[in-house]
Amino acid sequence: AVIRVNSQSGKGGMAYLLEQEYGLALPRRLQIEFSRAVQSAADQSGKEVAAGDIYAIFKREYLDPHAPYAYREHRMTEDTAQSEPVQVEVDLAHNGASMTLCGGGNGPIDAFVQALGLDIKLMDYHEHSIGAGANAQAACYVELRLNNGPTRFGVGIDGNIVTASFKAVVSALNRHLAEVRHDDKAEALAAAA
Repeated sequence: AVIRVNSQSGKGGMAYLLEQEYGLALPRRLQIEFSRAVQSAADQSGKEVAAGDIYAIFKREYLDPHAPYAYREHRMTEDTAQSEPVQVEVDLAHNGASMTLCGGGNGPIDAFVQALGLDIKLMDYHEHSIGAGANAQAACYVELRLNNGPTRFGVGIDGNIVTASFKAVVSALNRHLAEVRHDDKAEALAAAA
């Protein structure tokens, strides 16, 4: 079968290729968000976009950005007798500087978000495995809102589902902050003109 993706394509073909070729089953709202990046790339090139190109765009958009935050590692404890049963200590880099944050919550993601200390609201969460057996990876998709702004998705992939979830939160946070920096630059350029 031939699936053609160009700047006029819908979300279905792109999502189908990512799932068939790379095992990524994107939630519907993430398909909508990501389709804008694919359409922009197709518009710029004027050509059809192959599965490898779509994955490269996905990777660049969701998996590669490691600034201003980068996940390093975490430690977690659980005690169901406590009001915040999950406690997490997470090591991050923020603009290259190492930092360790601690937080508690009703689950790992809640504890991680509390540790970040930012106004983050988790709007949606999806996960699935990529592959099977001992080599399976977890893919996690989170949609979050920062400071009552628009929602953004983040994606994390790891052999550990909790780590994949933390990476997805960091991905979404970095995407929010990149957009804020882009908007600030646009405002500065407009003011200078």
